Parts: sequence; structure tokens; C-alpha cells
Amino acid sequence: MKIATWNVNSLKVRLQQVIDWLNVNQPDVLCLQETKLQDEFFPVDELAQAGYQSIYAGQKTYNGVALLSKVTGVDVCAALPDFDDPQKRLIAATYGDLRIICVYVPNGERVDSEKYAYKLRWLSILNSFLQQERTRYGKVALLGDFNIAPEDRDVYDPEAWKGQVLCSEAERQAFRGLLDTGFVDSFHLFEQPEKIYTWWDYRMMAFRRNRGLRIDHILLSHETADSCATWQVDKAPRKLERPSDHAPVWVELA
Repeated sequence: MKIATWNVNSLKVRLQQVIDWLNVNQPDVLCLQETKLQDEFFPVDELAQAGYQSIYAGQKTYNGVALLSKVTGVDVCAALPDFDDPQKRLIAATYGDLRIICVYVPNGERVDSEKYAYKLRWLSILNSFLQQERTRYGKVALLGDFNIAPEDRDVYDPEAWKGQVLCSEAERQAFRGLLDTGFVDSFHLFEQPEKIYTWWDYRMMAFRRNRGLRIDHILLSHETADSCATWQVDKAPRKLERPSDHAPVWVELA
């Protein structure tokens, strides 16, 4: 089973890129973030023609998450329970015996901002939700844009980013807290070369110079991690005209 995640930074703009990627790579489930579409405008028919069913939670201009799959997802959850939040940042469904949770974690803006405090609060609630999901389902995969580079090796210039949003110690501690609920960062299941990133700024030729961050992650519960056969980031879509600033990341489960 191949499961993938991709922050597309507007599905309206990059729908054909997504369809092309689905046709070539044939994931069983693709998690999308920053769809930036109200639900009534989600391209259900176009994706169905590509062989994928859609589950989605969106809003105008910002945020938005979706699950695209070859088979029907059940037991859908479209928000963090018991958290009054208009921002569409989480969607979950079960495929076979695997619970898949797609997240778009808040960016945080600056460490001294209210958006940063909201980010840490959101991550704390996600942690509690994740514990419940793991207890209920056992086999769980958490995928998405976490807006956190967990370690210095995940940043092209750790010194320049030290203490900044995406790399602050509080954010990294929150990420470790998610792992402590019984999850593994699938990236670390395999020997990896240096300077592997999933996001590159549009400015300053960051992609060409590989000045990136690894902020898109696939966390697997221990019950699932044993079956993980590979982890990959696909940089090809980042080379396209008008690309997302993120690249797709995927794992294959035996």
C-alpha cells in the first residue's frame, strides 16, 4: 500500500499537476494540504475520472485538507474533536485496517505571535487526539505538512534558523511529543543521505540551491512501522512551471 502527502498550495492552480502525479505514481491514498477551496468547488468529478475518490474539508483562500483514494474511506473525521476552530486543518478516514490522518499544522508566523501560541495549542490537542486514535485503531498513519523541522539536519542552515518559527525548541518538543504517543518518523526507518528536504522557498533560488527544510512528514504507529518498505520524496513536481513550494512524500507499506 502506497500512501503519500503533498501540500499543493492551491488545488485549483495545481489540479492538473496532481492528476498527472496520481496517474504516474498510483498511490492508494494521497493526503493534500492547502487545497484553498470551499467544499462546493472541490474537483470531485475530475479526480474521479483519474480513478480517485475524494474526502475533503475546505475553506475559501486558506488551509483545506483532503484525502484522495482508490477505495472508499470510512469513519470520516473532519476536525479535531472538542476544539472550536474554523480553520480546516485535519481530516481522517479508515482504509482497510489502516487509519489515515491528514494534517496541515499551523505555520506559527513568529515565535512572539498569537499564531505561534495557537500552533502550540493546536499541536497539544492533536497529541491528545492521536493517543485516542491509536488506542482505537492500532494501525495509524499521520501525514501532512507539520511546519516543523524536527532536527538541525532537517534545515539547510541550522544556525540561521535557530530559535525561529518551524525550528524553535517548543515546536520540536511538540513533534517529539507526537512520537512519544507511539509513532515513528518514517524518514528515520532508512539510511538517508544528507540535505533531504521537502519544502523550498520560492525566493532566492532556494530550490536550485537546495536551501530547504524537511517539514512534510509521515508518522507511523509502531504497529504500522514494521511494514514500511520505503520512504521517498519526489522533487520532480517542484521543477514544474508554477509548482507548489512543497514536494510529495510517500511511503510503501508491505
